[in-house]
Amino acid sequence: MSLSVALTKGRLEKSTVNMLETCGYGIEKLRNKGRALVFPDTKKDIEYFLVKANDCITYVEHGVADIGVVGKDTLLEGGKDYYEMLDLKIGVCKFIVASLPEIDLMNKVGHITIGTKYPNVARRYFNDKSMDVEIIKIDGSVELSPILGLCDGIVDIMETGTTLKENGLVVLDDVCPISARVIVNKASFKLKRKEVMQFIDDLEGVVNHAQ
Repeated sequence: MSLSVALTKGRLEKSTVNMLETCGYGIEKLRNKGRALVFPDTKKDIEYFLVKANDCITYVEHGVADIGVVGKDTLLEGGKDYYEMLDLKIGVCKFIVASLPEIDLMNKVGHITIGTKYPNVARRYFNDKSMDVEIIKIDGSVELSPILGLCDGIVDIMETGTTLKENGLVVLDDVCPISARVIVNKASFKLKRKEVMQFIDDLEGVVNHAQ
């Protein structure tokens, strides 16, 4: 039975395609995309398509994609109607709490405001610490919000920390690590179990070999 695989475009795309190539999959059309939206594997009975991270979950949950590759950050913020099967150990970064050094955010008494692209992640973190928090959703440069006085601090993804330092922010705490994960549609796992597990086993072999 054929498989459809949703890949997250952008930051994870190149590393994911490299892993598939190492598995011996025919990803030439993914390398030379042009204006195409759907990419057949030239060696296996697999069809790939590239989507935004949030849409990857949507396609998998609705069964349009049997399998998806997406960052843990998106999974923590989004839906839950899928099986999370494998940590690919690529796209490694982490959620952090940061603020201006003069704001003693973690010891501030009373109400605090947090700017973030990930309101669910931020709310869970501060609720676990029993802190009174107001979450302000920001889609652009989150680092700007404490500088301009919109909020006391931010919850964001950090890879190197360069952007934070350049804007005078300091990391106060690590929330959790992030990396790319393989997710599977629940029905596909039953109906196409052999094909799904072969795909996952192939990728797991690459992950284990790299360690």
